[in-house]
Amino acid sequence: MDYFSKFEELKSENLSLDLTRGKPSSDQLDLSNSLMETSENLAMFESLDLRNYGEIKGIDSCRDLGAKILNCDKDLVWAGGNSSLSLMSQFLTFLFVQGNGGGPWSNKERISVLCPVPGYDRHFKLCETFGINMISVPLTGRGPDLGEVKRLVETDESIRGIWCVPKYSNPTGEVYSRDTIEGLLDIFGNQSRKNIIFWDNAYAVHDLSNQPPLIDIFSLAQDKKCEDSVVQFGSTSKITFAGSGIGYIAMSKTNQELFLPFYSSLMIGPDKINQAKHVIFFKDVDLMDHMKKHAEIIKPKFDLVISKLNSQSLGKWTAPDGGYFLLYESDNGMAKRIISLAEELGLKLTPAGATHPYGIDEEDKYIRIAPTACSLEELDKAMDVFLCCIGLASEERRN
Repeated sequence: MDYFSKFEELKSENLSLDLTRGKPSSDQLDLSNSLMETSENLAMFESLDLRNYGEIKGIDSCRDLGAKILNCDKDLVWAGGNSSLSLMSQFLTFLFVQGNGGGPWSNKERISVLCPVPGYDRHFKLCETFGINMISVPLTGRGPDLGEVKRLVETDESIRGIWCVPKYSNPTGEVYSRDTIEGLLDIFGNQSRKNIIFWDNAYAVHDLSNQPPLIDIFSLAQDKKCEDSVVQFGSTSKITFAGSGIGYIAMSKTNQELFLPFYSSLMIGPDKINQAKHVIFFKDVDLMDHMKKHAEIIKPKFDLVISKLNSQSLGKWTAPDGGYFLLYESDNGMAKRIISLAEELGLKLTPAGATHPYGIDEEDKYIRIAPTACSLEELDKAMDVFLCCIGLASEERRN
């Protein structure tokens, strides 16, 4: 193919396309529209006056819903506001103000957290905001490299935890194996150090086909007597409404007792009316049937991206069974150029380096693709642009 001619042809189209963030499409959001149309009297719900203060941990039935999504015991789950990211920031603030039993984390000393890469840029941004040092560890396709994790934890006393997206990891799409999960618990379960596995189970039920649920990490942790090492997060943001969902945090009884006084100082209670709307919605709609409808909308988009990538032979890419992202891996030193060329053609991609702490991908080869928000027609054109930019960048290098 004459990539230069194709580039000029596409440039003349004055396109405006966006594959930057993993947002639900309008068609997906429409699946939950009846959330806004409930006819039940929400003033009194399950013997609670939802209009008033209280129920700091969320209403019981909404905690039940969270337990079903996260596949863990309801007694461990709290239902919060519309953002799991807010719960992450609140828990990190708690660690710096009070700590989880080993004294508060201090900005006066080096505090480090392991970050599997390629990984989630919002985790990295949280760490930067709190002044937490980030140490990259490679992913293997089945979770973090346990040998490297173990070596780092044993040789660096500043390490206080690890970020994990265990199912359909953002952006690789991989699922942590049972051996990996047990290995992480063995490494971080030493409670004398009070390490935390930040278990961001954002895509717990976001399958593109029939897949087994992720094993409950708390059940494994309980067997190993280290359940205080795990704090799990999740939400309905990509299940119902992205801006008006429910955020969840799950943790051991000990961690709940430590966190509750601090959490209670920040708020008097969550939005219980929104929580009740979600409970009512999922009384009439089976959760997994609902997620299958999401998959019917999303899977053709993933299939299109993979088909387009398969039509050429440059680089490597993932083909996940769920989640919201695919990862393209170019030859070393090409990601920034590909993204720059795409921008010239009106295609926005996540910045090069966003998959790594501090925005630094030293190999300059990873590009996250988020196919969900646009239409199939837009995605088809976006992939034509992307492939042209890959080809042109490769041609430039050869010449």
